Amino acid sequence: MNVAQKLIHSHLLEGEMVPGQEIALKIDQTLCQDATGTLVMLELEAMGLEQVKTELSAQYVDHNVIQEDYKNADDHLFLQSASQRFGVWFSRPGNGVSHPVHMENFGKPGKTLLGSDSHTCAAGSLGMLAIGAGGLEVAMAMAGHPFYVKMPKIMGVKLKGKFSEWVSAKDVILEMLRRYDVKGGVDCIIEYYGPGLKHLTAMDRHVIANMGAELGATTTVFPSDKETLKFLQTRDREKDWQELVADKGAKYDIHAEIDLSQLEPLIALPSSPGKVVPVREVVGRDLYQAYIGSSANPGYRDFAITAAMVKDKLVPNHISFDVNPASRSQLEELADNGLLAELIHAGARIHQAGCNGCIGMGQAPATDRNSLRTVPRNFPGRSGTREDSVYLCSPEVATASALKGVITDPRTLGVPYPKIKIPKKCITNRQTLQAPLPASEAKKINLIKGPNIASLPEMTPLAHDFKLPVLLKVGNNVSTDEIMPAGARVLPYRSNIPKISQFTFDIIDETYYKRAGQQPGHAIIGGENYGQGSSREHAALAPRYLGLQLIIAKGFARIHWQNLINFGILPVTFVNPEDYQKINPGDVIVIRDVHNAIKQGKELTATIEQSGFNFRVQHKLSPRQIEILTEGGLINWVRRHGQ
Repeated sequence: MNVAQKLIHSHLLEGEMVPGQEIALKIDQTLCQDATGTLVMLELEAMGLEQVKTELSAQYVDHNVIQEDYKNADDHLFLQSASQRFGVWFSRPGNGVSHPVHMENFGKPGKTLLGSDSHTCAAGSLGMLAIGAGGLEVAMAMAGHPFYVKMPKIMGVKLKGKFSEWVSAKDVILEMLRRYDVKGGVDCIIEYYGPGLKHLTAMDRHVIANMGAELGATTTVFPSDKETLKFLQTRDREKDWQELVADKGAKYDIHAEIDLSQLEPLIALPSSPGKVVPVREVVGRDLYQAYIGSSANPGYRDFAITAAMVKDKLVPNHISFDVNPASRSQLEELADNGLLAELIHAGARIHQAGCNGCIGMGQAPATDRNSLRTVPRNFPGRSGTREDSVYLCSPEVATASALKGVITDPRTLGVPYPKIKIPKKCITNRQTLQAPLPASEAKKINLIKGPNIASLPEMTPLAHDFKLPVLLKVGNNVSTDEIMPAGARVLPYRSNIPKISQFTFDIIDETYYKRAGQQPGHAIIGGENYGQGSSREHAALAPRYLGLQLIIAKGFARIHWQNLINFGILPVTFVNPEDYQKINPGDVIVIRDVHNAIKQGKELTATIEQSGFNFRVQHKLSPRQIEILTEGGLINWVRRHGQ
């Protein structure tokens, strides 16, 4: 077996390892961040859970770290109290981004990790089966339930060769996005193997695994080998290591190969991670901001190479040079060895360890100005500026461009490529993580709820008959950031569904919220890869609160598709994709006897009431998902059937 198959086989509770069939997996660890964790904790409270039943669960505060008023601060206190109540590790604001902090402290080869963040797949860098999911599914895993997913195909990517100078791990994943675009990994696990692996550190692998989410992949997997052991040794955690490699002659469903020596510096153009070109094609374009950090480039070398490049130099005055340490320990390490001073002296703006501008929480670029970022996503408006122009690139490209004041190919700098030595022992400060309380003490903890935290709205069962006006028609690759915007304007309301629903689709159509309130129910028509991006279940829950009952699309992103089901919205696809062109906003879609139709077959007949036009749609629901959907969602299902 290959590594992915070994991980699945060792955690398989139900089903067969046949691509497309639903399987159930035992979950060892869970991860939540604060933008999704508040709902997870409210869901655990609604279930009446006493203590989590995983080997380890962790709650991180990394997204909403700007405290403009009481809302974020109140939610932090709520998450801390809920972590104590339910037996969860708690990472305070300033500790850093969940993915590298989890990797530093808890990542363990051979284990499964389910996280309420789409970039949870980053932990695949350590030989884990790490999958992003909606918060409600993570809550179920914390309560001891299996995680259900359709068995993916395994794409094997053979790496050979060695990087040329000024090329690094970010260029590997950008090359994958150049080849396959943002839906090329849908229904796949991407497993990297081959002789080129010996030139990739564990943190290099983190860069690649993290942005597997941008390919739409279920997750990304690397073997656990000597590089994995080296990383764990730097954290005094070598006891957690085990070797996990593919068997000789292991097979893959899909094959690809990348020669690292043939790669060149790449860059993703606005406003999609899939619009990748060589940086040499866009040199000379004006620049306003260069941004270093995020979960997509969180390693020591990513900051160290930036510091080495700017040593004894000054970034021009018109450039905002933003440095975002990925973890508190990284920030301490940079300060301890003098690299932080180099960055500050060169003109860098040093921000607290966290997601920050990656999620639109500060550091928004100026109007009509280009921003080069080492973050994983550049969806429209995600930066916090509505009409933004964000490029994705490596630290080398971002830093070279910052120094020159325009987009620059680092190979043209005419200076030696910095050689970075990774410390054999890294600074650790686990005392900043709050350990779970003993169960006897945890029961005494009261949840601290500020005035912004509202109870989850009640969900009605799925209607037996649909007669729904089409309120919105959207194109391909609509992201969850466009459905439910991120950033400082919106995310503080993440635990208040009535309030956050007011922002639904406002990047696409500012009238949607008002029009939805004038209808008892409605439908949306979508293109390919509907709901790509974040795992935030608010992108399903808020439209559901506003009356969304049906989405007909050409195709769905995996996490959002499952979130729609979990909150009682029927996701179906066109049997004939050309029918997408024949449906317009204002059309009324009629589907009769919905419950029986989805139980008896995979296809349903829909009719446009005004014209009488009939067309066929299809679903991919398992019997378990049909039961959840007809009851109005997973919360209703849990209430009926118990934990």
